[in-house]
Amino acid sequence: MASVIEAVVALSPTSRVSVNEDDAEQINWQDGNPNNITTEQILTKLAELQSADNATAYARKREEEYPSVKDFMEAYTEKEIGGDSAKWDAYIIKYNKVRTDNPK
Repeated sequence: MASVIEAVVALSPTSRVSVNEDDAEQINWQDGNPNNITTEQILTKLAELQSADNATAYARKREEEYPSVKDFMEAYTEKEIGGDSAKWDAYIIKYNKVRTDNPK
């Protein structure tokens, strides 16, 4: 989730601020707000950042749930070298379930 400080920094990377309770109305401009950033600009940028974050939420969720690279290597190796595809088949089922459960 995007924060007010992230929105301020996105608008002016050199800004020095603190924020109470992530509220755009409670910003303490430690540098005096030299770029005259308005609350409206901050809220607009915050909405943009949140929208971008929401658009990639599925990818973060997938990354957390995918079987590990270690599981992949072990399953693939056993299939290719050992001739046993049981772990590979299980890996593919888990992988596809993550994709189904977390669509784009």
